[in-house]
Amino acid sequence: MSDALVIRNMTRTEVDELVAWAAREGWNPGLHDAEVFWATDPEAFIAADLEGELIGGGAITSYHGEFGFMGFFIVRPEYRGQGLGNTLWHARRDRLLKRLRPGASIGLDGVFEMQDYYATGGFAFSHRNMRFRAEIPDRPVTSPDDDKNIILLDTLPLDQILDYDRTCFPALRPTFLQKWISQPDALALGYQRDGRLSGYGVVRRCREGCKIGPLFADDALAAQALYMHLAGFAAGGSLFLDVPESNPAAIELVQQHQMLEVFGCARMYLGPPPDLAHERIFGVTTFELG
Repeated sequence: MSDALVIRNMTRTEVDELVAWAAREGWNPGLHDAEVFWATDPEAFIAADLEGELIGGGAITSYHGEFGFMGFFIVRPEYRGQGLGNTLWHARRDRLLKRLRPGASIGLDGVFEMQDYYATGGFAFSHRNMRFRAEIPDRPVTSPDDDKNIILLDTLPLDQILDYDRTCFPALRPTFLQKWISQPDALALGYQRDGRLSGYGVVRRCREGCKIGPLFADDALAAQALYMHLAGFAAGGSLFLDVPESNPAAIELVQQHQMLEVFGCARMYLGPPPDLAHERIFGVTTFELG
């Protein structure tokens, strides 16, 4: 049956369908993820088509050819166990390699039970990214004016944000960040010390509650201040944060706020692991685009 499978680029409407599948799988996508993801890299979305029917898909995002990320890998339940997902996954990997410069690395966040499978495709384990959840009391949204170090992120030039982001992400991502920090139903804040950006975070509304991502900060003090202000956006509902175990201070943060671990992924790389300031990464951006 895999011989009849057609691998092709997705349409914009099909990306909405992929996001709906993700919601049914319990991935809890953001309300505006499809628009931001498509704007970041329309060529990233790959469909598996069987006899004219969309049966699977995934993203192979290229960040200017310098770094790639594989995510959003879904095959409809009734088509699993037939080798179709294997064909789609390898086709996506090979297509992404062609979209990158020679030697560029590819990352992914895979569920733990698929870790051995991804290893056969050349990926090596780096660390675990764990999803934590908290219920935020019903209270007014915290104002950035409550802390002189907290600012609205869109008051800064994009270049400043990109420079900071690049220490925590393997490539520049101007299109993504511009859309991400200005999306509706979201709040993007920065943390400044002596006129210098020392961290930033974004919280967005999702199908259930809100997610913080990313949460990047110089140290635990800045991360704590950002977390408290971003958490206010989720007042009266659930809040999720995806934390890398490679940063002990990030684990301490979620423990301090009594967040509960509800999910996790293995961060893996094909090629050399990127050189990042792991001590600054308190929350990853997304499991879908890195």
